[in-house]
Amino acid sequence: QVQLVESGGGLVQPGGSLRLSCAASGSIFGIDQMGWYRQAPGKQRELVATITSGGSVNYADFVKGRFTVSRENAKNAVYLQMNSLKPEDTAVYYCNADGAVYAKGIVGPFSSWGQGTQVTVSS
Repeated sequence: QVQLVESGGGLVQPGGSLRLSCAASGSIFGIDQMGWYRQAPGKQRELVATITSGGSVNYADFVKGRFTVSRENAKNAVYLQMNSLKPEDTAVYYCNADGAVYAKGIVGPFSSWGQGTQVTVSS
């Protein structure tokens, strides 16, 4: 199975910046898409941004112009640069990856989630 490890969360003041990182490990054949999702207290988990191995990106409307998602395919990593943070950005941020792994001598699909990293935006 593929494991994802996030880092970079923390406490930041409104208007500040954070950079989240996520690295995938395991018997990975290839990753088709990686992305970031978040879940605030009392809210449903929602998409923040995704990026394909080819570089196509998708952003939620509420983060456009403030967040930038990028990836480094050779390292099976995805990043989220978050600028102009607002209190409403406070949430647990989860990394997701979809692709293919080596399984039983052949290639099979996978979809994995990280444990999440807490982002708190507060004065």
